[in-house]
Amino acid sequence: MTKDELIQYLNEHNAEQVKFAFADIDGILRGKVISKQKLLDTLESGIGFCDVVFGWDSNDAAYDNVQLTGWHSGYPDKQVHIDLSTLRTIPWQNDLPFFLADFSKSKVAACSRSLLKKVVQECADMGYHAEFAQEFEWFNFNESPHSLQQKQFVQPEPFTTGMFGYSILRTSLQSDFYFDLIDLLNKFNIPIEGIHTETGPGVYEAAIVHDNTLAAADKAVLFKTAVKEIAYKHGIMASFMAKWNEQLPGCSGHVHQSLWNPATKENLFYSEEGKHHMSQLMEHYVAGLLYCLPHVLPMYAPTINSYKRLVEGAWAPTTVTWGVDNRTTAVRVLHPTIKNTRVEMRVPGSDTNPYLAIAASLASGLYGIKHQLPLNIEATKGNGYADKSNGVLPSNLLEATTHMQHSSVAKDLFGDAFVEHFTNTRMWECRQFAKHVSDWELKRYFEII
Repeated sequence: MTKDELIQYLNEHNAEQVKFAFADIDGILRGKVISKQKLLDTLESGIGFCDVVFGWDSNDAAYDNVQLTGWHSGYPDKQVHIDLSTLRTIPWQNDLPFFLADFSKSKVAACSRSLLKKVVQECADMGYHAEFAQEFEWFNFNESPHSLQQKQFVQPEPFTTGMFGYSILRTSLQSDFYFDLIDLLNKFNIPIEGIHTETGPGVYEAAIVHDNTLAAADKAVLFKTAVKEIAYKHGIMASFMAKWNEQLPGCSGHVHQSLWNPATKENLFYSEEGKHHMSQLMEHYVAGLLYCLPHVLPMYAPTINSYKRLVEGAWAPTTVTWGVDNRTTAVRVLHPTIKNTRVEMRVPGSDTNPYLAIAASLASGLYGIKHQLPLNIEATKGNGYADKSNGVLPSNLLEATTHMQHSSVAKDLFGDAFVEHFTNTRMWECRQFAKHVSDWELKRYFEII
């Protein structure tokens, strides 16, 4: 879309304001509503935005351990540029025009969308077109932000009861919300391939239709916020925590991926003669995913809570494994048809920043191709939790972040500046958790110790 085409569009739709947003390091959308004139005046120059958005955490507490910005720099503006190709309208906000933006031109190392764009360009330079899709599980509650604060987040009430995986009955119970999700997300240009209940009270799972890498990540980032906003309309709160209750399954954010020729007419992962119908290119890609996995794990599992999901027997992987249609391994190879042959990275939870999870997957796979890594790990048959022959995943954020912080592989994939900033933000998260006194500690130690 050119500037003239944008002006024509805004005039035809009587749009005097637009909304734009970008993702911070946690994948949280930050942005604002601006006037039509402000948009037009800043298309080339960019919009000045306080870089504190990369200098604080998900609760707006300022980091004290990052160099990119801080009290030492005075938190200046950085120029954010709107991507006109991302135009869509928000159907639940009177079709307000909406754009995504990033800091690519400003070269801000903490901008996750900019990071993914670099990886996509590398993929194109290697002669490949990548297709991606992320799917999400999340829990829905009969709560509001105010009610949860009043009860101090103790015993939130799921909006349905019982364990009803793939239930037609339970979606009928909340059919207005259910069909609003499908209809409004589709109108918001986030087409849903399928949506259903998962096992657990009030939990849904949705798969987004695959697209080119950047568009798929855009849709995944927007999906999470869109679901929350649509839920608000129905008096519901949607949570994408990886694990909100130790007795219940966690919430995944699996990433599906495949490589095609530039004309997108040939799936390069499929081979009629290959073992498991895997091409040699696909084998290198899977080998790269597995080799790089311990080096980039915080990009798949970015929070303290992420690791509560990555436990044995909880439908999330704990080992560096792959298998053919095996839901207990870290990497699941699927080849139902030539067109749909793909890899599913099963480590990410729904709490991921999709830009980072997808960047980690694509960069790792390309690493395997560039270095011609052999897939010398046998496909796991049966229980992947028991197959520890190629190693197990770190069990907490501190261990995973320490590994990434000192990893030459991570720095090779994403550059020193990103790795330093990102791992410092994860170390900050670990520090916040370490000083917290939990209910578990009070109940265990208050009287008896």
